Amino acid sequence: MRAGAKLGFFLLFAPLVLWLGLLIVIPHIDMFLVSIRERIGVAEYQTSLANYLTFFTEPLYLVTFLRTAMMSILATALTLVIGFPVSFYIAKIAKGRLQSALFLLTLVPFYVSELVRTFGWMILLRETGLFSTLLQWLGLADQPVEMLYNDVAMMVGLVYTSMLFMVVPLITTMESLDDSVIEAGYDLGGSGFSVMREIIIPHAMPGIVSGSIIVFMLSLGNYLTPTMLGGKDSLWFTELIYSQFIVRFNWELGAAFGFMLLFLSSLIVWGTLKLTGQTLEKTMG
Repeated sequence: MRAGAKLGFFLLFAPLVLWLGLLIVIPHIDMFLVSIRERIGVAEYQTSLANYLTFFTEPLYLVTFLRTAMMSILATALTLVIGFPVSFYIAKIAKGRLQSALFLLTLVPFYVSELVRTFGWMILLRETGLFSTLLQWLGLADQPVEMLYNDVAMMVGLVYTSMLFMVVPLITTMESLDDSVIEAGYDLGGSGFSVMREIIIPHAMPGIVSGSIIVFMLSLGNYLTPTMLGGKDSLWFTELIYSQFIVRFNWELGAAFGFMLLFLSSLIVWGTLKLTGQTLEKTMG
């Protein structure tokens, strides 16, 4: 009986282990081995950390990463500011069919691929798009306005493509807050602001942190949206990685950049958890 239980346990977890091993662990090990290779000849390599040192010695690479990180933090903050009231309304104010309908509306845009959604924003923001036409119709512009290929357009795309990953954790967390606790806060003389600050936000903090981590990581590693909406002047670190792999065929440097992105983003997430006093077990539980 015990042998059968062990066999069932192994069979149950075998697909997960194979998935993690073949698609995550082994490729990362191979990419790390590539990243510590330095080309010294046509087909000759030596083990070296020169590719990692290049990240710190070339100002363009470090500045691009810092810019990408700051823009990703800003996108995360904007997503939280927009997503929090939406999540609160769905979780605690809307009831019945309205609640289900509103939650479904947050899911509908993600039924299509990110590419289609990004093309949608390009159609809206181009010179002949809806927003430009509306500005001319209202008399706020006397000629077509090009709203594409800048940081603002890129930020709009990043927030839009990440909104679901902020809203869902917040709704899940807020739904577990008993309405009687909120009512008790008002009964004890609390204002709407104080109840939000002392009751709702502390209770929603695991959802806030988990949603922020997901949105930050998605924004930091996003390639499609910055490329299509940001244009050539909006440098993004994933574009540098793509350039090293595909354009320059410098797989060693591209692999090193990929690991630096993984390491530094993990460091930022770890620092955020420490500052907020949260743990991965609490935020992902």
